[in-house]
Amino acid sequence: MTGPAPLPTALTELTGVRYPIVQTGMGWVAGPRLVSAAANAGALGILASATMTVEQLRAAVREVGSRTDAPFGVNLRADAGDAGERVRILIDEGVRVASFALAPSKELIARLKDAGVVVIPSVGARRHAEKVAAWGADAVMVQGGEGGGHTGSVATTVLLPQVVDAVGIPVVAAGGFHDGRGLVAALAYGAAGIGMGTRFLLTSDSTVPAAVKAKYLAATVQDVTVTDRLDGLPHRMLRTAMVDALERSGRAAALLRAVRHASAFRKESGTSWPGLIRDGLAMKHGKELTWSQVLLAANTPMLLKAALVEGRTDLGVMASGQVAGLIGDLPSCAELVERIMAEARATLKALGTD
Repeated sequence: MTGPAPLPTALTELTGVRYPIVQTGMGWVAGPRLVSAAANAGALGILASATMTVEQLRAAVREVGSRTDAPFGVNLRADAGDAGERVRILIDEGVRVASFALAPSKELIARLKDAGVVVIPSVGARRHAEKVAAWGADAVMVQGGEGGGHTGSVATTVLLPQVVDAVGIPVVAAGGFHDGRGLVAALAYGAAGIGMGTRFLLTSDSTVPAAVKAKYLAATVQDVTVTDRLDGLPHRMLRTAMVDALERSGRAAALLRAVRHASAFRKESGTSWPGLIRDGLAMKHGKELTWSQVLLAANTPMLLKAALVEGRTDLGVMASGQVAGLIGDLPSCAELVERIMAEARATLKALGTD
């Protein structure tokens, strides 16, 4: 491929990609078009599978494979009841990388590694990184509190060096990255590359509706907030009227709103009421949730879909990293990666290290 010269790191050597940049697996966003565009640009594209059925996952993996010869990955839910079946698809289809939002079991890691699949769990704490490293993970992605979606409270600049010093495997830094300066900073901390979600969402290759992208581009850093009123867990997103309403609502009003949303989304998704409750309870992760939060937790994927697929910014949820407030354009993935690498080279040259 043409473009900037490769920048070898432990991540590029492990995965076979050209540049130490990862397009993270965002539900409803990281589909075949975006993933293949990121892969063709020399980054590691990650397909988001949690919102897909098993059959849709296999079809999506094959579609990515038809669009690119470059390595790519799939993000899986380790706690999914059909995780084993999904792992079989990755192995059968020759997917290079498996990433996880929650720590996979030691047995699942071993199964993937035995088949030659690179395992890269995402974590938000040093102890979690130490655990998956001890279980045999090949690398780990560390997301600081600046990152979008479910997130922690420790900033990347504090969490990243903690993890780098604690584990002996490559570390990918995520949360707050969007340009070449950030890539150089991450490498200086000891990371092997960077992961970006919001920055790849805001590209011309992303299938997110134009009106929704415009909302992101118009956002300032102060317009990106963290709330636990959606599903009981800290969730970073754009502040909207719906978020404000959730935070103002008392318990009774929140339950009524949750039931109303649950009823609408249940009809759309075909999920039964017992199924909704079961899914919501499974997402508690040890947290004490109200019934409204249980219902909204089960509906979170559909709330994301409402905005990111259907363009319903009034009704849906727009997960976002704080970095949205620094982004003002919609390049293609190829243009974005080329720009980042040029900025990184210029930064290294200015530091006298390139």
